[in-house]
Amino acid sequence: MLYALFGLILGAAAGFTAAKFITSSKGKKLRLMVDEAEAMAKTRIAEAEAKEKEVLLKAKDKAVKIIEDARLEEKRNLEDLKAQQATFSERETVFGTKLLEMEDVRKDLEKRTAKTQEEEKRVEELKLEESKKLEEVAGLSREEALERMLHLVEEQHQETLMSRVRKLDQMESEDIDRKAKNILAVAIQRLASSHVAETTTTNVELPNDEMKGRIIGREGRNIKAIETLTGCELVVDDAPGMITISGFSPIRRHVAKRALDKLIKDGRIHPGRIEEAIEEAKKELAIDIKKAGEDALYQLGISMAGIDPKLVQILGRLKYRTSHGQNQLMHSTEVGNLAALMAAELGANVTICKKGGLFHDIGKAVDHDIEGSHPELGYQIMKKFGFPEEICYQALGHHEDKPKTLEAVIVKAADAISGARPGARKDSLEFFVKRLEELEAAATSFEGVEKVYAIQAGREIRVFVNPKAIDDFGATKLARDIANKIEQELKYPGEVRVTLIRETRIIEYAK
Repeated sequence: MLYALFGLILGAAAGFTAAKFITSSKGKKLRLMVDEAEAMAKTRIAEAEAKEKEVLLKAKDKAVKIIEDARLEEKRNLEDLKAQQATFSERETVFGTKLLEMEDVRKDLEKRTAKTQEEEKRVEELKLEESKKLEEVAGLSREEALERMLHLVEEQHQETLMSRVRKLDQMESEDIDRKAKNILAVAIQRLASSHVAETTTTNVELPNDEMKGRIIGREGRNIKAIETLTGCELVVDDAPGMITISGFSPIRRHVAKRALDKLIKDGRIHPGRIEEAIEEAKKELAIDIKKAGEDALYQLGISMAGIDPKLVQILGRLKYRTSHGQNQLMHSTEVGNLAALMAAELGANVTICKKGGLFHDIGKAVDHDIEGSHPELGYQIMKKFGFPEEICYQALGHHEDKPKTLEAVIVKAADAISGARPGARKDSLEFFVKRLEELEAAATSFEGVEKVYAIQAGREIRVFVNPKAIDDFGATKLARDIANKIEQELKYPGEVRVTLIRETRIIEYAK
């Protein structure tokens, strides 16, 4: 134990001694490292201070240079400003001088104008004084003298004037006819439309007489229901095997016809079924009307994007509207095509003519339901749906004697062509005869007329005059007067040609 304790003490003393030695050597190394770091830091601080001084010197030099440049720039700006002020002052002086000169010129012009007006007034007074003196000397007024002079010239140079008038009329007529025929021929040739017009029928055929009794119903309840719901009157006793539908509105007549066709085909006829059939007929007719309007727009190449569907529906109603036996939707489509073709030939607005021609009779679609003439109704309808004024005017222009625009003249001509072509319209015999009589009476009312014949279905009248009462010059004037009277007093499709014939026959016999 003693040995162990002694060894332990000896080991501890040796460890303490060794630890002290190691600690002493590390301290020296640390002091050396600290000294080196301090020396290095002092060196870097010295270098930084040197660089700082250098940077400050450079910044000071640069600031001085900037200040000097700014002073030079300011000096130059001041010199430029002084030069501009001098220029402005010089221009102001020149402008003032020019203004004074213009004022002097204006005053001189005003004086000259006043003097000129005084001279003109004096000249007019001299003319009036001279005219009064001439009237006093001649004993005639100015108008009387002019009329007398023209009368003398007419008497002395009647033959020359007549030849000249004939020549001018012939040249003008031939030139106009040639151009018009060329345009119309090209337009009509490019439009090959059908002459067949669909008319709205108001007759319904019955398979047998028993069906007529079933339609009438017990105590007439079925026929009363049909008449009440459709607004039409059914005539069952006029013709065997047939019922006639009588009504003011063509749309209502067609609804009644469709409903009757459905009832006859179904066989069940009672008030409840009648109401269902009429509702179905109305829906089918509405679809058919809309399709008819869309087809008309498609045929003319008019986009439906900018047209209200309600207007398309109104346009389709023309399919069930006729005028003088001519289907109005076919007529409107034909007028739109013709107007567009003629507008292209004449250099007019094709779009206005096309739309104006299609919608020119749109008022006829509602004239059975709304009071007013169809031109006014058509104008109001197109205005309501946002059409421009130049298109809306076509509804009024095609019924005016002298339309205001070229497009309206074209639409009017296309309307006349469509209505006047062979087979387009059907006139009653009484109306046809009455029109011929009115034409003959209009020509007979003039003095010197012996005989008048209306030919070519009322499109031409031939007037025979007394050669002793009417001379050649008077014959030309009389033909114009007859044509003007027909235009002002009569209504007719297309145009009427007036042919005046003056001839002298002398017969002698050799014995």
